[in-house]
Amino acid sequence: MSLTPELLLHGYSIGIFPMAEHRDDPELFWVDPKFRGVFPLDGFHISRSLARRIRKSGYSISINSDFPGVVDGCADRADTWINAELRHLYQQLHLAGRAHSLEVWDEDALVGGVYGVTLGAAFFGESMFSRRKDASKIALAFLVDRLRQTGFRLFDTQFLTAHLASLGAIEIPRTQYRNTLEEAINASADFVAAVPQSPDAVIQRITQTS
Repeated sequence: MSLTPELLLHGYSIGIFPMAEHRDDPELFWVDPKFRGVFPLDGFHISRSLARRIRKSGYSISINSDFPGVVDGCADRADTWINAELRHLYQQLHLAGRAHSLEVWDEDALVGGVYGVTLGAAFFGESMFSRRKDASKIALAFLVDRLRQTGFRLFDTQFLTAHLASLGAIEIPRTQYRNTLEEAINASADFVAAVPQSPDAVIQRITQTS
């Protein structure tokens, strides 16, 4: 299956997403899970240990500073569904303002991050990575805070893993997901809006609602 950025966005808009079996497989297939993983934006869980790490790590956070680096970091594992075609498509969506990354830096080293696709007020989380302890958790905390501050209504994680569940993600049935999706893509949000995101403020805003 050969995809265009437009067809990829259409797939997201109707509740499906593409994957490859592995990085060297040129074939893509659409996935439509019976149950969908989502992060309730008012339900992210920051443990005391994670809050301490956010405050004391000294990491800096950026958005869209190294989108290719984040995608490559996510694909840098033994088993990945990100093949060359998907990497190229995500880069095209990024250049069109439809895909975004959030980076975690230890001085000049990219140590974690997350990226995804946006439609309206829906954020479709694609993948995340970590090269330091809790770097991906920190990325998710700052991402959830940004999504909340910039008007998003849906944070789609595709599947629910034990790791995501420990942070507050849940599963919802396909029908419920599609209803939520329709409402979200018909609303507006601005991922790149300038919002304050100091470590203490992120922790305070999230813990007040979770």
